[in-house]
Amino acid sequence: MAEIQLLPPEEARKIAAGEVIDRPAALVREFIDNALDAGGALVEVVVDGGGIKRVEVSDDGCGMERRDLELAALTHATSKIRSLADLSRTKTLGFRGEALAAAAAVSRLEIITSTGSDAWLLRAGPDAAPPQIEAARRTRGTSVRSSGLFDTIPARKRFLKRESSEALLCRQIFIDKALAFPERGFRFIQDGKLRHFFTPKDNFKLRFAESMLESRVEPAFLHEIHSCGNGFNVKIVVGGPEIFRVHRREQFVFANGRRINDFALQQAFEYGTQGAFPNGTHPVGAIFIDVEPQFADFNIHPAKREAKFSQAAEIHHTISSSLRVFFHELLVSKVRRGEVSPLAAAEAYAPAFAAPLPRGCAPKTPLSSKNAAGSQIKEWREADFTGGAAFQNSTRDNDNLKYLGTAFNLFILVEKDETIFAIDQHAAHERILYTKLLSKKILCQELLVPIPFNTSSNEEDSFLNAHREALGKLGVAISGENGAWRIEALPVLWRASDSETVRAILDLKNSGENLAERWAATLSCHSALREGQILDGESALELAREALELPVQSCPHGRPFVVEIKKEGLMRAVRRV
Repeated sequence: MAEIQLLPPEEARKIAAGEVIDRPAALVREFIDNALDAGGALVEVVVDGGGIKRVEVSDDGCGMERRDLELAALTHATSKIRSLADLSRTKTLGFRGEALAAAAAVSRLEIITSTGSDAWLLRAGPDAAPPQIEAARRTRGTSVRSSGLFDTIPARKRFLKRESSEALLCRQIFIDKALAFPERGFRFIQDGKLRHFFTPKDNFKLRFAESMLESRVEPAFLHEIHSCGNGFNVKIVVGGPEIFRVHRREQFVFANGRRINDFALQQAFEYGTQGAFPNGTHPVGAIFIDVEPQFADFNIHPAKREAKFSQAAEIHHTISSSLRVFFHELLVSKVRRGEVSPLAAAEAYAPAFAAPLPRGCAPKTPLSSKNAAGSQIKEWREADFTGGAAFQNSTRDNDNLKYLGTAFNLFILVEKDETIFAIDQHAAHERILYTKLLSKKILCQELLVPIPFNTSSNEEDSFLNAHREALGKLGVAISGENGAWRIEALPVLWRASDSETVRAILDLKNSGENLAERWAATLSCHSALREGQILDGESALELAREALELPVQSCPHGRPFVVEIKKEGLMRAVRRV
């Protein structure tokens, strides 16, 4: 075994620098942080050769005196803190004093700075020579340039990506910083060409629109939500249901001006918007959290890409609940103000408080027997969730609603005021049941033979243990532990096989704080009328009437259940007008 020896200082410096500067984008991040901490109103980033040849960041901030510049490139030289205790008070982006020293260890570093009077130039590099300082010319502010990244460390340089790929990573860091500081101006120049120029903006929404949305239409559907809690404030920029993506790449989380990787907070963003977007799609937006320093720890990651919060659960709840309330009010207010009809609202916005379509819940199991359907309708009428009628007897002599018949064993056709309504009986009944399930107690019945099942992970065990009482309130009684469980009671309306039942219950672990809404969506889907089930005229008219009176005319999973056919449109189609 080799003997233990102390590394030469210059070698130790290069190795340690790799924790902070691993690629050109890290230089961009650290240099911009210094520029923002210096109070720069305009930050300019220049990248050549993907940042491998050159990264330069200039600002018009406070600048440095010569005595500060002499120390700036030394390890752990910082103006931000004086002791460990200061970490709980500092609000700056940088505080460890490692970035410039690390940059000098792996590239040729030049800093030109001025406080408005004298200007000075510092040169430092990977060799062991002390930094050189000489007089220079510059207006107030600082420019930091790194050239020839990893030229002296070929082994590390080989692991860099192509110049175009490294440039994209530099650009993303630039975008991240611009998003977090909308009140500042930012300019990005790549290989001599101006790629981005962001002027100062009044809020996060405007900066998000100019930096992330290419369409001229989409910014009109951006919203900014403000909320707060004990020791923190949250601002959320989120696109309305008109803007959605099939990926999550346009979702961001920022804490105290830093973009962080926090799955839990991104999950809160998804939970809060659940059901407001088409299945399989995701919203765009960003969460900006401002936490009092004593409640956050950013010193757990070399690049500060992770953070710990002492009130993580409260922040998570604030984000998800704020978004959930916002999307609900967005839809309801538009309908009430008459800006859109209930049908148009249902087509443009999926309902708030909804859940993804459960597995095994697709309405594809028609019943061909009229007697079977009739008996089920009778059962729904006689046994509601609390003993009432499943369809409220809302017949009115003067409502002018006329039953025409059915189409394709699925659509109920009714006529009113020169308009024909084609109503999807499954989706409409599903929404009716869903609405009632959320407003009334769910009756359950004990099973003569409990359903045994085994869990496949500790996560599922933890979910069942933590939500045993909540599931009981939803009509699901379970018992067991350590992977062996039994279902002892289910809602009266529940109709599914044992395997589907177990799967539906375990799927609830992904519902977050929307447990009741998710279960109501699952239960209503399993209990609603199916395609091919035949209704008598009276029952069909009752269902149609109640469906048309709903404020949200879509099923709990976002599908509109009614289509309007105007007389004028039909007349125009056959050229009678």
